[in-house]
Amino acid sequence: MAAGEQAVAVAVDTPRRASKRLRPPGAKSVGWALMQAARLHRGRIGDRLADLDLFAGQEQVVQALAAAGTMTMGDLAATLRVRPPTASKTITRLAAMGVVERRTEAGDGRVVRVRLTEAGLAKAKAIEGIWDDVEAEMLDGFDGKERRRLRKLLRRTARNLAEAAGLDAHESDGEAEDDLDGLDAGDSSRDMD
Repeated sequence: MAAGEQAVAVAVDTPRRASKRLRPPGAKSVGWALMQAARLHRGRIGDRLADLDLFAGQEQVVQALAAAGTMTMGDLAATLRVRPPTASKTITRLAAMGVVERRTEAGDGRVVRVRLTEAGLAKAKAIEGIWDDVEAEMLDGFDGKERRRLRKLLRRTARNLAEAAGLDAHESDGEAEDDLDGLDAGDSSRDMD
């Protein structure tokens, strides 16, 4: 092999060897893996929500309201584990789109109740299908036991982080976790809480 050919062969081989050695900064970190999975999940959901003229994150508000019916802004923020101004900003955007409506409490104008409009209820149904599809993609190859275990571990992780951040951890999460432990492997992997 001529000297020029040898230099080209080394130059071509070097990136391959380097890429095998390069690891993400947090390759052994649970947090890093969680962030990567969450980023990819959010992107996948976001791509699908665009068809509904929604952004990632707004679907969680729609789903919470679909499940609860009417909620106060404080209850909504606690359910989503966000600060009240964040929930309020999202509700303002959804109200402008005709997805939700707000009403102040008759006896106390400081209390605002939020509920889905008919358009919001239609979006909630479509969102459920999107979440089911993306969850199936995400958990492809997981058996029922692995799905339940992962869900339980992620809930515990969320509670720990919510507590550390001083956010209200929803008390129903622990109860739902206990209820889910009894599911058979053939049951749906989605939470209904």
